Amino acid sequence: MRISAVALIVTGGASLRCSFGMAPSVLIVHPTNKVMVSQFVATIMDNKPFVNVVPFGMCTTPSNPAVAIATAVALGVLTPMRCIPVTIAPWIPGKPTVLVGAFPALRDSRILMCTWGGVIRINLAGQFKVQL
Repeated sequence: MRISAVALIVTGGASLRCSFGMAPSVLIVHPTNKVMVSQFVATIMDNKPFVNVVPFGMCTTPSNPAVAIATAVALGVLTPMRCIPVTIAPWIPGKPTVLVGAFPALRDSRILMCTWGGVIRINLAGQFKVQL
């Protein structure tokens, strides 16, 4: 007897959150791979700042240079600054058994690392269910 798992596939419009962001964000998926359900299906390569991942309001991590400078000017009082996501690596880990175009589909349990130390997670996948 084979037991199949249910995967939540991420689509455009998915809700994102960053561990250092002060507001949620949304995932933008372009029609590059031409796979669509109710929205275009995301891959692990939908990680580009401002193209796929838009800012999370204000950023609160001191490793962000803008926050560090503003905090120094405020004599050490943490001063949030505008979030500018710096995501250079793909979402991890991928799901190589489900491909969208040439890349693994993005599942709702994956994370994206920001260079400033934030961990970006998927709040709501804009999802549908598929059997694996």
